[in-house]
Amino acid sequence: MVFFAEMRRLGYVEGRDLVVEIFSGEGKEERYAALARHVVQLKPDLIFARDVPMVLHLQLATANIPVVAVTADPASVGIASSLARPGANITGVSVDAGDEIWGKRLELLKEAIPGLSRVSFLGARNVWDSTVGWQARKAAMNMGFALLGSFPEWPPLQDAEYRRLFAVMAQESVDAILVSGNSENFENRRLIVELAEKGRLPTMSPFRELAELGGLMAYAPDYREIYRHAARQIDQILKGAQPAKLPFYQATKFELVINLKTAKALGLTIPPSLLARADEVIE
Repeated sequence: MVFFAEMRRLGYVEGRDLVVEIFSGEGKEERYAALARHVVQLKPDLIFARDVPMVLHLQLATANIPVVAVTADPASVGIASSLARPGANITGVSVDAGDEIWGKRLELLKEAIPGLSRVSFLGARNVWDSTVGWQARKAAMNMGFALLGSFPEWPPLQDAEYRRLFAVMAQESVDAILVSGNSENFENRRLIVELAEKGRLPTMSPFRELAELGGLMAYAPDYREIYRHAARQIDQILKGAQPAKLPFYQATKFELVINLKTAKALGLTIPPSLLARADEVIE
């Protein structure tokens, strides 16, 4: 794993300089609050966490233990005062290159499907209600199509809820789906791809794994870059840096993945100019 390789490069050997305990909520948000309290009770020197809901629960559970987070824009969801000066015990890496990254995803989707008129945003309501959702709706409007919200009701999130949402999207005659970056969508990526295939719905997501599984497109941050920076921040904190004064790093490298096999199955012709810009084309 890139993260542990970078930690070793920085001089930390697990079992000698570092004791690592790994916990998982398995993408089930109803487990996050108890998991956050349990981890805090163990009194670690530092917590490394991923995803907005998990980090928000850690924020409630401790104001003292340093947290390095891999998350969406931390300022827009209340995790940090700003990217430059987080202001509390949480810093880390933002996987969004500003809220406009969602407009970029829609722009790429429209380039692949010029006749778009209705796109559904599949994600958490709090993201839809944040500046992320506002910027995405504004971008869609400027490009001449409607962006509709589809919000799974969780916790707990069951397969039946995704199936219900896809049935609603079919009734609304949407042309494509913009998949949000919440952990529930990642954990249910196979189901999302399965339902999208059945409904003949192209998807754009922030996870390259969805495109690899059969989604149409992904415009995803380079997680190798992200985890290297997270390791460097952990190193700085273990050496005495204060998270409140350690800026969030903002992802700068994104990869466009296009599944040409899926495009052909959907009857779509991807413009050569778009294929030429792709970092990876799956055939």
